[in-house]
Amino acid sequence: MYNAPKPDTSELPTNRQLLKSTGLAIVVAAVLLVTVVMPAEYGVDPTGLGRTMGLTEMGEIKEQLASEASEEEAQPVVEKVVVQETVKAEPQPLPEPAVVEQPELRKESISFTLKPGQAIEYKLTMNKDEQVQYLWQVDSGHVNFDTHADNKEISYFGYGKGRKVTKDSGTLTAEFDGKHGWFWRNRSRETVTLTLNVEGEFSDAVRVL
Repeated sequence: MYNAPKPDTSELPTNRQLLKSTGLAIVVAAVLLVTVVMPAEYGVDPTGLGRTMGLTEMGEIKEQLASEASEEEAQPVVEKVVVQETVKAEPQPLPEPAVVEQPELRKESISFTLKPGQAIEYKLTMNKDEQVQYLWQVDSGHVNFDTHADNKEISYFGYGKGRKVTKDSGTLTAEFDGKHGWFWRNRSRETVTLTLNVEGEFSDAVRVL
């Protein structure tokens, strides 16, 4: 085990040196108390150095805040009571349901006889976004078809075409106000009977060709 050597008594501070250090510490503490602590904490500045360093204002603010807090604690607490008055509402009549006008739906069923090479065109008068459900078919043979539309400004607008078709069905939605329908031509070697069934929104149906 290692034993540290005992310090030489000559190296230890004397009683006089200890008293001197203690006195110096007391003097420094007193100076700090008067120049720093008192101005900063209590706003008391006997030397004037605290105001020069901006510490006195800090202490004055602290004292003012403490005084205001004491005054607020001394004031009586008054609770505000809010009384709500209940007003009985008179019953209001329920609004009448809006009347939604349903579009007028029409049905049409018509048949045509087409000899070999013969053509026919059939059109419906429809407004933009009106729709019809359709089904057409031939009893024998086949036809070529062209589903299209036109009006005074548009000479041709195509919806679809087909060759050697025996039937077709679907929904026709009008892209604009005008005439919308079908053109068929019998390209088989026999006479065919074509039947068209339509149901939906259209105002008129006529054979054009």
